[in-house]
Amino acid sequence: MNNLGLNPYRWWVTASLYASSLVFVLFQGGKAALMIFLIFNVLLLYLFLGRWSGIRRVHGERRVMHPGAAKAALSAGSRLEVELKVKVPGYWPVPYVLLRERLVRQGGKDLMFEVSFVPDLRRSGGVHYLTPPLQRGVYRFSPTRCATKDIFGLIEHTGSFHAEDAFRVLPKTVSIRTWSQMRRGFKGPYSHTAAARSSKETTQLNGVRDYLYGDRLSRIHWNATARTGKWKSKEFEREAMPRSIIVLDRSQVAYSRPELFELAVSSAASLLDFGLRNENAMGFVSVGAQLDVWEPRASLGHRNEVINHLVSVENDSQLPLSRALRQAEQGLVHGSLAVIISPQGGEEIVRAMQWLDRKGLQPCLIYIDGEAAPSPDEDQWQQIIMRRGWSIYTVKSLQELPGVLEGGGQRAYMV
Repeated sequence: MNNLGLNPYRWWVTASLYASSLVFVLFQGGKAALMIFLIFNVLLLYLFLGRWSGIRRVHGERRVMHPGAAKAALSAGSRLEVELKVKVPGYWPVPYVLLRERLVRQGGKDLMFEVSFVPDLRRSGGVHYLTPPLQRGVYRFSPTRCATKDIFGLIEHTGSFHAEDAFRVLPKTVSIRTWSQMRRGFKGPYSHTAAARSSKETTQLNGVRDYLYGDRLSRIHWNATARTGKWKSKEFEREAMPRSIIVLDRSQVAYSRPELFELAVSSAASLLDFGLRNENAMGFVSVGAQLDVWEPRASLGHRNEVINHLVSVENDSQLPLSRALRQAEQGLVHGSLAVIISPQGGEEIVRAMQWLDRKGLQPCLIYIDGEAAPSPDEDQWQQIIMRRGWSIYTVKSLQELPGVLEGGGQRAYMV
């Protein structure tokens, strides 16, 4: 019964009709009754043979395209064009095929799609559909469910195939040309006013470069030299490179709307891209359900590791910001610029910046302002921060971030 695709109610109705027709033909007779009985049996035979339509052995492939862009990486807000090609084996006529797909987002809501097509003479066909703008996250397709019915729409036969497809949607970013805070520089051993070539090198390996005449023997990278057949030297980070640490506030109670946390994540990703372009050593601190800390580095691999973290990060911290910073103390390098990205204000943010100052870091706040109108006590805590000589940059949208950091007339407090 289940193989025929009938529920128990329909099965008993069909059996009762068949028994009634058989009794009528046997005891009442007549050509009309015989004709009705034959037609009814032909219909039952057609419905029964539909189980061998081939839909159970259906197979297909999926092609995912990003319309309007040649790059492989997707950013938040992008739409995907999906092409499905399906082949139904067998010979029994199939009037149409209904495809149901589910796009699963890790830690979020699933997206459902339903499209149909009429198979050609070779029992194959294809469909296209466009997804809505996708949020940041990790996505995968669940098995594609295929269904068809007979011409009367009485019995549904199903099958499925699984075309493995998984992809990531990166946080949305904006290009930052310059940052006045970086241009001012830092005092002490991390000053970057000197030329990069004349500055003192650290012991932190930053990569491999071509051999330059005069390099010491201890600088030779023997593994890279043997692998490439050319002389290669070790490249070390320099103290002259400005060191910054981005602190992403992941407190659950801090974000009144999901859009605010997405703005915070996008702001952090934009700063990372800015640091990579300018060869600034940038670290990252993210305290949530687990502690994630990256020391300041200036390499593409370091940036990609942090971006991969930002793809699936959530505001799942149960700790206030000041306590979260104490957990990540080992990743807060003395003398660095600590850039806090948070929608919090008031006493909590002042306490966090004071703790960073006592630890020898220069605190800085990118304030995610999600309020339609400023609160009465907003100026009070901001005045406290400005009197300490710390910086506040207020942004309400990602498009405002470059103008605020570049000093383009947006709301920024600098002392």
